[in-house]
Parts: sequence; structure tokens; C-alpha cells
Amino acid sequence: MITTDVLIIGAGAAGLMCAAQAGYRGKSVVVVDMGKKPARKILISGGGRSNFTNENATPENYLCQNPHFTKSALSRYSSQDFIDLVDRHGLKYHHKTLGQLFCDDSAQDLVDILMTECEWAGVQVNLRTEVLSISAIKSDMTSNNAEGDEQGYLVTTSDKSYQCKSLVVASGGLTMPKLGATPIGYKIAEQFDLNVLETLAALVPFTLHEHDKQRFDGLSGISLLTEVTSEDGTTFKENILFTHRGLSGPAILQISSFWRAGQAVTINLLPEHNLSETLSQWQSDQGQKSVKNLLATLLPKRFVEVLVKEGFIADKPIKQLNHPEITALSEYLHAWTIKPNGTEGYRTAEVTLGGVNTDELSSKTFESKKQSGLFFIGEVIDVTGWLGGYNFQFCWASGYACGQAV
Repeated sequence: MITTDVLIIGAGAAGLMCAAQAGYRGKSVVVVDMGKKPARKILISGGGRSNFTNENATPENYLCQNPHFTKSALSRYSSQDFIDLVDRHGLKYHHKTLGQLFCDDSAQDLVDILMTECEWAGVQVNLRTEVLSISAIKSDMTSNNAEGDEQGYLVTTSDKSYQCKSLVVASGGLTMPKLGATPIGYKIAEQFDLNVLETLAALVPFTLHEHDKQRFDGLSGISLLTEVTSEDGTTFKENILFTHRGLSGPAILQISSFWRAGQAVTINLLPEHNLSETLSQWQSDQGQKSVKNLLATLLPKRFVEVLVKEGFIADKPIKQLNHPEITALSEYLHAWTIKPNGTEGYRTAEVTLGGVNTDELSSKTFESKKQSGLFFIGEVIDVTGWLGGYNFQFCWASGYACGQAV
């Protein structure tokens, strides 16, 4: 039996941040994780370069049943705070569009920083360690202490047993099961009577119905700037990408968090043009040219050819389009509607939507309101960020806040 102040389940972004913060406060900290390596999700994120934060992160960039929950943590540990941390370690990184920051070389550099912080803080990280059981320590188990011990937890793992005062669940969600994702965090929550909201794959590509896959066969690899809108009115203006299975790209990943089975999405294929005006101008300037060839100057040629084949675009000179045809074509391309068959699921999803109900956690410390000394941080709880470094920023913020409290 090993006694420690804090036991953290999960050596990912939130768990390692929390561990270092608690260790710097003089707490004895042990982190356990089933994986062979720490922070495996960081290592593969951002194409191996990890989009580790977003300079524009605000509570408005997160989905949560309680929209106010993220305010406290994000205000106390901002993206600039994390940038300051990696700057102190000399991490080389670069800025991309929309406030995204990526490592210049490898996400391993970022993991090395987190592990160095844990080492400096005296944290013990035990990998290849599976949690087998957890039980709350009852007061009668500590009656040999005249002063009475604080309530704590007994955690049995495949390696050792631990007794801790604070138990932090930073086990992540269900995404990327090949990396070892399990529902252990949700099971722990349910064991101690916390409500777990429905979980879904989020920031994930769409799959299409068979008839749509056949329609768009041959378009795989085509990317174009669009504006994608879900049925609830949420809109993202970024690229979409045709794949062998359906649709992907940043705009699709973003909207997937707002999409539900059976719903359609509306895609403005020409968000930076007023097609009615453009078509009318073409009629004046280039009347002999075909509608198909002119549209191929704005949209990928292969995509235009598919729409011509299906009769959505007339294969005739632009001057022959009448006003109703111009209106119909403009409306079609500015509001192209498609109903996905589903998503690619947790296998390729970047995050898990839903999780431990935040109404049952303190927004300041992330401690359970029902169970003293039990904390939940990171992806395991019902907080899902947009694509672009927002989810890692919440991991840093929740890990920091919790690390100050355990």
C-alpha cells in the first residue's frame, strides 16, 4: 500500500498539468495510466505537431450544458499563461490561421515539457498501470488515528494499491480507442452517483448514404472554402474536404459537434460571392461561354461536372439562362443541402461530446459536489471545445484549477 496526497488517473494533457501544479504546492502526487507512453493524444494531434492552444479561447468556444461552467477556469489560466509556460522551456512553435498554435518540430517536444514539469514538481508517473477498483475510505477505517484522517480513497491497480486524500479523474473520453480510450472515467462517476450525460463522437467526419457516395465518387481529395450551417443555425466558414467515405475538413468537423442523426446540413459553396450578380455579369461580359466552364473558375471542375451530370447545372451558354434559372442556380449553390448518413465515430473523432455533468462539479476546483475529494477534469466532463486548440486549452485550464485545489 502506497500513501499519497493526490492520485491522478490519466497521464494526458489535463492530468499532467494538474499533477505538476499540485506537486509544486508540496503535495505528493502519483499519476497512473494504462498506456506505454504519456500523453498519446498530444503526440498524434495536429498531424504530429499538436495544435496545443488557441489565442482566441473564450467560454463561447465551448459546448456545455451549463454555458457558464468554463468561465472560471479559462479566466484563471488563459492561453497566454500556457504560451508563457512553453516559452520558458524554449518550445519552438508557429501561428496558423484563427489563433491556432502548433509545435514547429514535433508534439513530442510539448510532451517533454509536461513531463519535465512533473519531474521538477516531484510527481511520480506510472505507465502500463490499469485501475482495477476504487473505494471511498470510510471513517471507521481510519479510527486508529486519534485525530481522525481526512476521508480518502483506496485505489487498486494492476501494479500496486494506493491510498490517497484526493482522487482526480483525467481519463479522457471515448475517442481514438486504438490509443487505449476506455469509459473508466464515466464508470467512476456513476459509481459515486454523478450523472453522466449522453456521449457522442464530436469533431468528426461525416459519412454519406450510399446514393450520395455514388454521386460523389471520384471527388475524394477535393477541398473548397465553404460556410456550413447546422439545423440549429450554427455556422462555420472554413474548408470542406470530400473523402472516400463522405465529407471532412475543418468546417465539417466543427459542425459535427452541433449535428444530430437524421438532420441535414446546409453548405454555402460560394461564401465569398453573390452568384446571382456574378451570373448576370457573365451574361453581359462572356455570354458565349458555357455555364459549366464559367462555374469551374469558382468551384473545382470535377465537382461542377458532377452537378452538370445530375442536371443541377445547365450545360449551355450563359446568355441562355433566364432569370428564374439564375435565381434557382444561385439558391442551390449558396444553400447546397445534404443529409449525412452518420459520422465516422470515435475511431477518428477528435473529442467526445457529453460526459460527467458539470452541474455536479465545482467550476472553481472541479471537485464533485456529492463526493468530497473526488475531482474530474479535461475531456471526461461535459465540456467540448471547437476545433483549433480549444480542447487542449480547457485541459490546461481545468488541470491548473484542480491542481491548485487538491
